[in-house]
Amino acid sequence: MLARRVLGTSRRAALRSVEAALGGLKSIWGSSQHFYSALSKDVTYRELKNLLNSKNIMLIDVRDTWEILEHGKIPGSINIPLDEVGEALQMNPRDFKEKYNEVKPSKSDSLVFSCFAGVRSKQAMDTALSLGFNSAQHYAGGWKEWVTYEMSENKQEN
Repeated sequence: MLARRVLGTSRRAALRSVEAALGGLKSIWGSSQHFYSALSKDVTYRELKNLLNSKNIMLIDVRDTWEILEHGKIPGSINIPLDEVGEALQMNPRDFKEKYNEVKPSKSDSLVFSCFAGVRSKQAMDTALSLGFNSAQHYAGGWKEWVTYEMSENKQEN
């Protein structure tokens, strides 16, 4: 009976320790997710235009190839579909160049991801950040916003 009580007490104490440790891990995980979000920022249309003009970024469109063929793309972007982003960013430079016809970005390069409306580009940015590409950002407005602004600017020029 005494042994059972001692074991029960020890088991409860061990469970409390595990629960506390797991709670701490959840807290750390939540903080790191918040930290990533705080570090990353959405790029606006105007910021993206300036970055593209400066030639200081690699703009990666993560839509499927058929979407780009059907709808068009932001000038200067390269297409790496979302389901290839993780693998592509881990390729050796020669294979990357052969597959995407571009120089593979280094982890210190500025990357901006885009898609149709910002959902997939956010996922791609999170993948890049998790692989150490700490300057990764995304264009939350995506192709949908880009086309709207471009049409508006073209009308103003005419």
